[in-house]
Amino acid sequence: MPRKTNLERADSRRRPVVEIRAPRSRPRVDFTLESLDFKNVNLLKQFVTDAGRILPRKYTGLPAHYQRRMTRAVKRARQMLLMK
Repeated sequence: MPRKTNLERADSRRRPVVEIRAPRSRPRVDFTLESLDFKNVNLLKQFVTDAGRILPRKYTGLPAHYQRRMTRAVKRARQMLLMK
């Protein structure tokens, strides 16, 4: 069900205006699970911010098992001093 704004909730006598949200497109995963390795730094840098923080699934759009594998690979690459 679409959300209503605070203005719409307060004024219940009027017909509520409904926000229509566009569906979020799912990004295609164009790499294999085997390529998610701690040595593949160029691929891992796509999922890390400039400050070095790992992006959540909400932004990466990866499936859960890819996200877990990617997180593990980033942490290993940090320990091996391949990434910041």
